[in-house]
Amino acid sequence: MKIISWNVNGIRAVEKKGFIDWLLGCGADVVCIQETKANPGQLSPELLAPGGVYKSYFSSAKRPGYSGTAIFTKTEPDSVEIMGDERFDDEGRVTIAKFGKLAVISAYFPNSQDAGARLDYKLAFCDTMLKKCDQLVADGFNIVLCGDYNIAHKPIDLANPKANEGNAGYLPEERAWMDKFTEAGYVDTFRHFCEEPKQYTWWSYRFHAREKNIGWRIDYQCVNPSFIENVKSSTILADVLGSDHCPISVEIE
Repeated sequence: MKIISWNVNGIRAVEKKGFIDWLLGCGADVVCIQETKANPGQLSPELLAPGGVYKSYFSSAKRPGYSGTAIFTKTEPDSVEIMGDERFDDEGRVTIAKFGKLAVISAYFPNSQDAGARLDYKLAFCDTMLKKCDQLVADGFNIVLCGDYNIAHKPIDLANPKANEGNAGYLPEERAWMDKFTEAGYVDTFRHFCEEPKQYTWWSYRFHAREKNIGWRIDYQCVNPSFIENVKSSTILADVLGSDHCPISVEIE
C-alpha cells in the first residue's frame, strides 16, 4: 500500500497545474491532502472523482478559502471520521479514513504564527492529536499520521536553524511536543530510513529558496511503534511542483 501526503496550498489552484494528471500517475492507493482551501461544492466533478479511479472525502473549514483536509482513495474506506473536537473541525484540520485495522489520518496542524500568536491553539491541537492516536492504537488500529505538522523537529530539519529559533514552526514549545510525540513511541518514518541533511518538504516562495534548497522539513508520515516493521520506504518527492510544499510518500505492507 502506497500512501502519499501533500499540502497543496489550494486544491483549486493546484488543479490548474496538472494535479489530476499527477494523481492518476502517482501510483498511490491513498493520497492525503492538506490546505484544500475549498469545500466539495466548489470543486469540479473531475476533482471529486479523479479518473473514476479515486473517491474523495473532505473536511472543510467554515471560513471560506481556508485550511481544510481531504483523502483520495482507490478503495472505499470502512468509515471516514473527523477529529471530533469543534475547535479543530471548524477549521477542517483532520480527515481520518479507516481500512480494516489501519487508520490513515490527513492532518493540517495549525501554524503558530508570528510571535506565537496561535501557539496555544497549536499546542492544544497537538495534544488532542496525540490523544486521538493513542485512542486509535488502544482500539487496535495501526495509524499513519500524514500531514503538514508545521514543525521542524530538529536542527537537521531546516536549512537555517540558528536564524529561525524564534520563528513559527521552530519554537521550543513546538519542538518539545515533537519530542513528546516520538518519546511516546511514534516513529518519524522518513528519519527511520534517512539521516541525511538537506532533505526538505517546504520552501518559501521568496528568494528562490526552492532552487537553492533553503527549506524546512515540516511534513511527516508517522506510525505507531509496532507498525514500523511494516513500513518499507519513506521518501520525499521533491521534484513534484505545484505548491510551496512537495509530496511525501510511504509504502507499507
